[in-house]
Amino acid sequence: MVTPIQVSEEQARAVAEEARESGWDKPSFAKELFLGRFRLDLVHPFPQPAPAEADKTAAFLAKLEQYCASLDGAVIERDARIPDDYVAGLTELGCFGLKVPEEYGGLGLSQVAYNRALMLISSVHPSVGALLSAHQSIGVPEPLKLAGTPAQKAEFLPRCAKGAISAFLLTEPDVGSDPARMASSAIPIEDGAAYELDGVKLWTTNGVVAELLVVMARVPRSEGHRGGISAFVVEANSPGITVERRNSFMGLRGIENGVTRMHQVRVPAENLIGREGDGLKIALTTLNAGRLAIPAMCTAAGKWSLKIAREWSVERVQWGKAVGHHGAVAAKISFIAATTFALESVLELSGQMADEGRNDIRIEAALAKLWASEMACEIADELVQIRGGRGYETAASLAARGERAVPVEQLLRDLRINRIFEGSSEIMRLLVAREAVDAHLTAAGDLADPKSDLQHKAKAALGASGFYAKWLPHLVAGKGQLPNSYDEFGSLATHLRFVERNARKLARSTFYGMARWQAGMEKHQAFLGRVVDIGAELFAMSASCVRAEMQRADEAAGEGATGTGAAAYELAGAFCQQSRLRIDRLFAALWDNSDEVDHTLTEAVLDGRYSWLETGVIDPSEGTGPWIAQWSPGASTEQNVARRFSSEPKEDTSAAGAAT
Repeated sequence: MVTPIQVSEEQARAVAEEARESGWDKPSFAKELFLGRFRLDLVHPFPQPAPAEADKTAAFLAKLEQYCASLDGAVIERDARIPDDYVAGLTELGCFGLKVPEEYGGLGLSQVAYNRALMLISSVHPSVGALLSAHQSIGVPEPLKLAGTPAQKAEFLPRCAKGAISAFLLTEPDVGSDPARMASSAIPIEDGAAYELDGVKLWTTNGVVAELLVVMARVPRSEGHRGGISAFVVEANSPGITVERRNSFMGLRGIENGVTRMHQVRVPAENLIGREGDGLKIALTTLNAGRLAIPAMCTAAGKWSLKIAREWSVERVQWGKAVGHHGAVAAKISFIAATTFALESVLELSGQMADEGRNDIRIEAALAKLWASEMACEIADELVQIRGGRGYETAASLAARGERAVPVEQLLRDLRINRIFEGSSEIMRLLVAREAVDAHLTAAGDLADPKSDLQHKAKAALGASGFYAKWLPHLVAGKGQLPNSYDEFGSLATHLRFVERNARKLARSTFYGMARWQAGMEKHQAFLGRVVDIGAELFAMSASCVRAEMQRADEAAGEGATGTGAAAYELAGAFCQQSRLRIDRLFAALWDNSDEVDHTLTEAVLDGRYSWLETGVIDPSEGTGPWIAQWSPGASTEQNVARRFSSEPKEDTSAAGAAT
């Protein structure tokens, strides 16, 4: 059993800070937005793939769509497995090497093409999307493309492209979003020729069937070794690796996610990705584009929801007319349609920006993941409501009594994980907030350091005055106050003026928070979360408007279908109206909220003050079964998991056995 690492809050923060990318070598639309500068020139005209790339993407997607139409997602849902022949077909099409360069046997497709492929694939069943995205977005291919040696790329990328499934092993039973406490170790052996890995990894997506693993483990600092959390490519059938369990979940019932134990696993030193201590930085850099896999699958969910909502709302008649013509349902349909257009706009814009490489998209990708995962869940919830009892009933039950098998309740279950996958919404808000206030922290220095004394704070205040003297005047007035600004956007101009004005308002609000709380700013996570949510809405509004204008221009040039430009303007306009209402509410809640009451009440709850309120119910997790009886509230999660596995009958759960 691996002993959990105990670290202080300061140490945990230091590890996270060291792993983040600190420089800004390229412009960032979202970063400028948080600073009150609406750099429309960074996203307008809406970037588009080169004609050759667009043709290549279209040709592949046509073949993929034809194949996906032959698959039955109900089989995956029923059996909680992706059939082997489905995987074989995807392999033959090259889906395991979508972004692997052609020189290594992959298709060499763009991020935009990859996103569109994931939309198609996940519409069959999101477990298939998870299989491919975990393999390529965070598995072996992406880290090696970014930081691998030529030898590593030559050895592993062709295998990945041919269907050698890979997995990413970071999370541990006692370690989630706090990597400073990582207990898995990689001890140098054989005079540095190899490392010996020990530890337990939890929620290893693809880990049950993987052939290759990316493992994060801590190398101790010693003479000749830099040490720190490091990344390794590991063969899944290495002696000492055991897949101890295939986990089951609320949704994604075909996902191959498990618990993996490593005991004295020998890994050659040449399998270290990058340098020792670079593991977290490699992981975070990988996620800059990798996070876009989730918005891709959320956009697919929005598109399907719109189709089902439209078809049902025309077919179902109540009180003398189709339900879609009743105001209460119409509002829901409008929300689904407008938000789906915005979801695709954010996805396409972020993907194309990633392909072009002109901009730093770390904030855009994080915002896209955060916003898309939240909005897709709202869409699914509204679709359940539109379908009524049929939305709550399973597809299998509907089919059994002769109705169309529409898996709406499954959609709700499957989408829910996206608000947790690859950084929970709460963590994403803190991550974006850290980047959003970066300029303030750089300018203020010791003023924002909780350990700084009064003398250093006074010196920092003087240093910050120069930055704020130049920055603050630009937040008073701007282009958004001019009545004829952005007129080239026609009816959408008013919404872009709103974005410009409210970007400045957001920057002023952030400054007020910094001035009010200084070093205590990071403690006000609800405030920072609202700041980030406002930024996400402004980003989505911007993406929707510039995409609508692109579609209008394409139609005018004869490159788009008749009517699509006007339709895009209508969708973007509706979305912006809805988004503006959410933004207004978020701004109001920055200063008028129950945050202090919530904090005080929560502290009392945690102290047990209201435990009497919990009486009168039965807690099924406190039963007397053999598993429950082994659970010790006083032990760590890692200790309880180890106790569980040491006492249950063992099956053939080796990596090789699980893969077969």
